Amino acid sequence: MQFAMAPRTVLAFAVFLISSFAFSEDPHDCSRVPDYNKLKAALTSAVKEGKGANGGLGNQEWGTVVNRDGIVCAVVFTGPNRGAQWPGSRVISAEKANTANAFSTDNFALSTGNVYSAAQPGSSLYSIVSGPDPGAALGGDPQKFGQPDDPLVGKPIGGVIVFGGGLALYDKKGQVVGALGVSGDTSCADHVIAWKTRHTLTLDAVPMGVAPGPSDNLIFDIQNGVSSSGFGHPTCKGGNPSEEIIKKLTETQAVGPHR
Repeated sequence: MQFAMAPRTVLAFAVFLISSFAFSEDPHDCSRVPDYNKLKAALTSAVKEGKGANGGLGNQEWGTVVNRDGIVCAVVFTGPNRGAQWPGSRVISAEKANTANAFSTDNFALSTGNVYSAAQPGSSLYSIVSGPDPGAALGGDPQKFGQPDDPLVGKPIGGVIVFGGGLALYDKKGQVVGALGVSGDTSCADHVIAWKTRHTLTLDAVPMGVAPGPSDNLIFDIQNGVSSSGFGHPTCKGGNPSEEIIKKLTETQAVGPHR
């Protein structure tokens, strides 16, 4: 006995199969973002360039990568032990990664620093800043911090931070696959180091952004407390200035699908 489906039924069944496949994807899949070893090597290499090349204080850094669902995939530090970096920057790096991922799409990238001005009082995203999930941020064995089995791994950290150091990650097809967060120095130095780390990982095929390039670079256009573009970031005090380094990043470490 033969059974034939009407064209409309076939179409509905195909849609069902496609939808089922899409929703069955594992939200904890980290295969499209750097693993622990790749992240640690790339971040350490950028930090070793020092404050002369990165600006800031020359501090050691924490770095976190999240996948597209905001799940933490890797947490690393660059110093000899977990106490060689600011302890508070571990969770901050994760929040930065979450923020860059949350506000970037396949056709438009926003770095954490691009959101600064919009988050100020009277601006369009005022009050968007939020803390991380306390359950994820405060739990776990400190001896595992920055190790492959860091307690943050496998969890959605949440939180929104609006100063430099968080960048979306784009594969060679220009698709956003997650994000990187770096913390431990001035926010401007964090941005430089994150930018260089992403470049080393070849996950910077940024399709479009608010900064020249076009890119998701920081913009320094705040005058009398107002950003003319609406996406400005303040200059950073303390340590070596990073502003001139940042302005040249699209030349020294170009981004985009054709770099």
